[in-house]
Amino acid sequence: MRVTQLLDQIASVVGPNGLLTGEDAAARPADWLGQSHCRAKAVVRPGSTAEVSEVLRLCHAARQPLVPAGGMTGLVHGTDCEPDQLQLSLERMRAIESIDPVGRTMQVEAGVPMQAAQEAAAEQGLLFAVDLGARGSATVGGNVSSNAGGNRVIRYGMMRDNVLGLEAVLADGTVISSLNHLLKNNAGYDLKQLFIGSEGTLGVVTRVVMRLHPQPLSSNTAIISIDSFAALERFFEHVGRGFGGMLSSFEVMWRWHYEFIAVNSGRHNPPLPGGHGYYVIVEATGQDPERDGELFARVLGDALEQEIASDAVIAASKAQAAAIWKIREDVEGTFTLLAPMIPFDVSLPIRCMDKYIADLSAAVEAEWQGEAKMSVLGHLGDGNLHVVLAPRPWDDTSKQRAEALVYGPLKAIGGSVSAEHGIGIEKRHWLPSSRSAEEIALMRQIKAALDPLNLLNPGKVVG
Repeated sequence: MRVTQLLDQIASVVGPNGLLTGEDAAARPADWLGQSHCRAKAVVRPGSTAEVSEVLRLCHAARQPLVPAGGMTGLVHGTDCEPDQLQLSLERMRAIESIDPVGRTMQVEAGVPMQAAQEAAAEQGLLFAVDLGARGSATVGGNVSSNAGGNRVIRYGMMRDNVLGLEAVLADGTVISSLNHLLKNNAGYDLKQLFIGSEGTLGVVTRVVMRLHPQPLSSNTAIISIDSFAALERFFEHVGRGFGGMLSSFEVMWRWHYEFIAVNSGRHNPPLPGGHGYYVIVEATGQDPERDGELFARVLGDALEQEIASDAVIAASKAQAAAIWKIREDVEGTFTLLAPMIPFDVSLPIRCMDKYIADLSAAVEAEWQGEAKMSVLGHLGDGNLHVVLAPRPWDDTSKQRAEALVYGPLKAIGGSVSAEHGIGIEKRHWLPSSRSAEEIALMRQIKAALDPLNLLNPGKVVG
């Protein structure tokens, strides 16, 4: 079947607003910064699960590859399209279908932006707990497909921990409706897990049932400076004991990153001066505003008295808290000021971080003799670091060498090349560093079983 005939069939399914071709498709951004544009033959925008199913059935019959895309906020080229492929966007599927305030669940279509889901839950006095800086653009379906993490994993877990059920469409158009609303359901295989974190290679997630939590009545935020990694470890233990289950975020910026983005960039008013080894953003949430605020101040005060921490600023308002978080979430500033650069997303035991970063810094210095910039920050409380390297000169050789320096040591210390961003194309070569040959073989068997023609997001994750 000719592509034009297939597109005519698809247009009859999704309607005149559901198919973009030519300049309309090419003008769409292919990444969150708008630095690249869509290369797909066409962009298909179905308005319902039934339309998704029919589109996939048509593509399956025509042997037409198709790439699912969400909010385009990923960093591993997991939604890149070739000119002979179609892109499938669920941007027209943005219905918040139901919220159960007693059972604490929410059912939404996959195109709903994360922030919209958060706001809808908050209107019911509830919390959709997964949160990250790209909340305004990232979609629920994209977050499910990539198993997004973010700022609150230490308390609420990854996206996987907040999904009770989902609906997905297989490559041949079969709809798998597993819209479970139960916290406990041990009736056979948990099929939703096949699609969470599979990056659209096994099926297209169309609807999601998410677990909600009580909306906290108190939220306290502070930024703390610490001089050594040993003290940083002690501080993490200290606030863990002091706040218990109230500790919702523990974000760390190495000195290089804090001084670069907060002190020297002109983009922020730094709440603390530079010169310290580490800068920690701590957030604790609870249900007793007066008591929680007193506890928060006391725990941080004890850390200062015990000389675990050097200095601290406690946000006195929501605006001050937001200003502190903007420093940590200024990913756009990092990309803009350091480009061209490589963002890495790795996971490793906290006890190994100090040596890992020290060794990496020394290796980068030896390799580029001061001509490379390096920045480190991350969700240290859950073992996730974001390393940014900007080697000069910038070329494929430098990029490959940077990957080797960052990823090479991880296997020996039980780390992972991907903490929360997935594999996509960018990390496919390095997947064996974090998964055994037997695991990868099983992944390929699952892919072959669900998508034997390799039509869904081909070339991603396991190829």
